[in-house]
Amino acid sequence: MLRSLHIRNYILIDSLDISFPEGLVIITGQTGAGKSILLGALSLLAGARADASLISEGADSCVVEAEFSGKDEALAALLAGADVEDDGDALLIRRVVSASGRSRSFINDCPVPVGVLQEVAARLVDIHSQHKSLLLTDPRFQLSVLDHFAGNGARLAACRDAWHTLQDIRTQLEAARKERDRLEADREYNEAQWRQLDEAKLIPGELESLEEEQRSLANAEQIKEALGRSLDLLQPEGETPGVVAALKEAARQLEHIVKYLPAVSGLPARLESSRIELDDICSEIETLDGRVDLSPERLEAVEDRLSRLYTLLKKHGCTTVDELIAVRDRFSEALFDSSAAEDRIRELERSEQDAEGRYHGICAELTQARCTAAPGFASAITESLRFLELDRAVFDVAVSAAPEGATGTDRVSYLFSATGRDPQDVARCASGGELSRIMLSLKAMMARFIGMPTLIFDEIDTGVSGSVADKMGRMICEMGRSMQVFSITHLPQVAAKGDAHYVVSKSVTADGRTVSSIREVKGEERTMEIARLLSGETITPAAVANARALLSE
Repeated sequence: MLRSLHIRNYILIDSLDISFPEGLVIITGQTGAGKSILLGALSLLAGARADASLISEGADSCVVEAEFSGKDEALAALLAGADVEDDGDALLIRRVVSASGRSRSFINDCPVPVGVLQEVAARLVDIHSQHKSLLLTDPRFQLSVLDHFAGNGARLAACRDAWHTLQDIRTQLEAARKERDRLEADREYNEAQWRQLDEAKLIPGELESLEEEQRSLANAEQIKEALGRSLDLLQPEGETPGVVAALKEAARQLEHIVKYLPAVSGLPARLESSRIELDDICSEIETLDGRVDLSPERLEAVEDRLSRLYTLLKKHGCTTVDELIAVRDRFSEALFDSSAAEDRIRELERSEQDAEGRYHGICAELTQARCTAAPGFASAITESLRFLELDRAVFDVAVSAAPEGATGTDRVSYLFSATGRDPQDVARCASGGELSRIMLSLKAMMARFIGMPTLIFDEIDTGVSGSVADKMGRMICEMGRSMQVFSITHLPQVAAKGDAHYVVSKSVTADGRTVSSIREVKGEERTMEIARLLSGETITPAAVANARALLSE
């Protein structure tokens, strides 16, 4: 329930601090006194749009704060999910609007997004403003009320889960089919590219090896000539001594004079070391000379292979054979992905069938529950309407097929006839007063079956008067026995039924500003307010007597 409301600098309200009791709370006041401003402040706490125009003249910000009590498990879980500190049974909601038009929201002094504020407020207060009778024309509202009456909460939750699962699978399936089609469109190209690269028998590092071999083969004669000449200089054939033989002879000559010139003792060994190194060099030159191939056929084969590799490198924008191998593997993976996509599609199609089976099974349960509950629901509303002096009224509920959705495959239509014959869609045949009575009957039923939060009626009794107004007051009063109900009204028959009565008034301050305020009235003051509602600006003794009679009831 709403325990208290605190407002600072909101439109015409400079400062307001007021507490509210349980039961039925009546709010009255002259037209234009500011009752709608009070509702606007509560709507702000419910997450309504905020801007700088809400701030009182001369103020730099406005603050609306309300304290609620009564917290169920679902609300506690919602607050925990939003990291809001638990403050026992109390719940403090605050909205601050700055001069820039930006607003901040708090729950138990913890900042929260407006979306969380809206979810929390929806579980705490239900504001039925004058235009909300138009909800009767909304198929979603009509279905929701019937579902509440039928106790379909668990089935609806299961249906929403099944629907979201089905939609998720369908989304995945659509994406998989698009990917398959894309891959299939490119399959012929990918296969041709992969086959060309696969037939090339690519070998890592092959390009560098072939380029080296090509240089060797292309210059084979020059290479062999240089190797042969180098070998002739080191080890010439015939009687001419070469460098290797000369080193050996020089070492032998030095060994003969060591005993005469000890300073040369280390030179023979050094010459021998040089001779051995040169001898090894000669052997390597001979080996290299033997490897040099003068085959034109091999040169042609190497150049053909290089030409093929260069063409592939240019075609695919690569610089090495390793990069070409990576390109080949990507084409191979694309071909594999095309096959894998078909497997994925078949798997998703099976999942879709299973999900559709679960979804339609739950939808069938919902349809059955709705069709079973509809006669009892219609009968209860009809009875309530006849209590409200629509003596021949008939209210009926039609359940028909609708496109698939999160709430099932049903459409609910409310049918109404004030004469008892030929019920039609309530949106086309009900007058304003009839809509008010139908909406009150629905709200009364929802209060009994749902355990609604604090309920605020903003002139739901518009378009009715006399004994009908009295009976609407009784119905609202009955709702107030099990929950907190606020009723903003101009009807004395309704106003007299309240457990508490508040009057909204407008005044002019010393500096010429117009401000609105609200205060509780009791005793004789309340009698006079009821009399004002009865007689208007001039309160007559008869109106006072009538007011006392209404209050005594």
